[in-house]
Amino acid sequence: MATPSTTAVDQQPLTVRLTALAQTLQFAWFVGHLTLLATTARYSLAIVKFSAGSTGASIAYRLAFMSAAATYGIVVYKAYRARLRNGNFPKGQQAAIKILGDENVQYLLMALVWLYSKPVYFAMFPFAVYSTFHFLTYLRANLIPTITPVAAGQSPPAVSDTISKFVKNNYDASMHLVANLELFLWARVFLYCLVFKNSWVLLALYTIFLRARVAQSPFVRDALKGIELKGDALVVDARVPDGVRTGWGVGKTVCKRFGEMSDLSKMLGGVPTSPAAKKE
Repeated sequence: MATPSTTAVDQQPLTVRLTALAQTLQFAWFVGHLTLLATTARYSLAIVKFSAGSTGASIAYRLAFMSAAATYGIVVYKAYRARLRNGNFPKGQQAAIKILGDENVQYLLMALVWLYSKPVYFAMFPFAVYSTFHFLTYLRANLIPTITPVAAGQSPPAVSDTISKFVKNNYDASMHLVANLELFLWARVFLYCLVFKNSWVLLALYTIFLRARVAQSPFVRDALKGIELKGDALVVDARVPDGVRTGWGVGKTVCKRFGEMSDLSKMLGGVPTSPAAKKE
């Protein structure tokens, strides 16, 4: 049997339950993810129709990253407000390391960078993948129970079980997809910088972001390792020109050297920079 307080809430009119839900900060977070998904779909349609330069497509693109910044901003606000108010937060260098080492802060800052940069279509995809899972999780855990509440001991609606299985079965594969998208995005920005279609400042900022992802995400490290293994397998072919083989070797050396030089824990004299918790 459900508790009395739960029963009282469940017996309230649907409009009252939805109004109470909509007044929470988490609902604004949910709306942000929904908006990001809708605007990503709108901009993708514009790409397919070769109308990415239209006013509607431009608004959709900017609104997508405004929504991304808002959702991550809400998570960061909720994560740090209590500790800041209570004074239970490190100061100086440790505070900077803790904040900048937070994945949510990194994605918040990167969303703002994309928002104020020249449109890059693929930049939306990693955010959209994350938003898909956040949207579905909130739908299952909050919105569906508010619309169709069930008493304790009763089975949730079938749609909730379907969402739960989808999230569980596809999470790891989707994180691998995001990792590969983020690496592909770096290559895309780099190539466009070579032909002066993207800013070198954007490349520098995104490189810093991606370096942090490599340090914190096993999925990104696995994706990099996969690229290395595939490249090694290709260059051993006798038909590959020596110049390509040499260039591949030089490229790997440069990347590894950059990784060593940009290791924050080494630069700070061994101060650990533990990965942030999984994003909310």
